[in-house]
Amino acid sequence: MILVRPSPFEVVSKNEMKDTMNLPNTILLANVVSTLFLVGLIWMVQIVHYPLFDDVGEQNFASYQQRHQTNITYIVGPTMLIELVTAMLLIWYPVPGVPKSLVLFGVGLVAAIWLSTAFLQVPCHGKLVKAFDPAAYKWLVNSNWIRTIAWTARGALVTWMLVRVLSK
Repeated sequence: MILVRPSPFEVVSKNEMKDTMNLPNTILLANVVSTLFLVGLIWMVQIVHYPLFDDVGEQNFASYQQRHQTNITYIVGPTMLIELVTAMLLIWYPVPGVPKSLVLFGVGLVAAIWLSTAFLQVPCHGKLVKAFDPAAYKWLVNSNWIRTIAWTARGALVTWMLVRVLSK
């Protein structure tokens, strides 16, 4: 059976296609998908969702915040775990053509995101679940730029890695 590559003029056999989807490339693909999902999500949260906290009102804010924390965890938690695990696996299952230094830089960005989440954003949410606190809210929005920038950098990095793999 003959399969057509994305380029309309190149044809590869089924065996050559199997060679392309080896374990390192599969790990990279899972990493790219999880990272790019989180990039989109963090920008939506930063630009749309967090600014709307202002409009909830003090009377309903604690309930709203509790629901936010519970519901967002179902989306963010598994995806962040997939991103973390696949980023780490790329250290032990290197993708040909991707420098290990960039893989390690990517893992460093994941670490920065997790540390920011644990030590900056989670404590803010902890305060906000009790009642609206203007200082905690302002710190949440401002400190969340750390994650927004780090995830955006990761998105660019993993996209570059994928382009390297696909261009071979």
